[in-house]
Amino acid sequence: MVVLREELKVDVPVEDAFAFVGDFANAQMWDPGVESSRNATGSPVGVGTRYDLIVIFGERRLPMSYEVAVFDPPHRVVLHGTGQTVTAVDDIRFDPEPSGTRIRYIADLRLRGIARVVEPLLRGRFHETGRRAMAGMTAAFASRPGPR
Repeated sequence: MVVLREELKVDVPVEDAFAFVGDFANAQMWDPGVESSRNATGSPVGVGTRYDLIVIFGERRLPMSYEVAVFDPPHRVVLHGTGQTVTAVDDIRFDPEPSGTRIRYIADLRLRGIARVVEPLLRGRFHETGRRAMAGMTAAFASRPGPR
């Protein structure tokens, strides 16, 4: 198991931060490790909404499915992800601050099957992926129009 813990502050109101990040169809706009993401249920975001993603890991493009397990606007969203070789629980929390929002992102990643053997060797790569995602999120919020 690999647990990633990242935190950042963005200069947008908590409702706007939650609306953007809490809808995983936007993941490709802020996570460079996501090639594509779409709402597979076609319904408004809430518990049970499913997303189909193509994630980039090294030279590979891997399909993953995520489902919203907790949806508490504008405070918290939890998604459960499943791929051929990995399961993930992404717990994203949003705390209002006087000049924006603090976003805390915790991802619990578990390799499946034979891939579990190489998990210790991939920890650094997983952590780098998490740091790149937070940098991408920071950049996405900086480039969005609207009040800061």
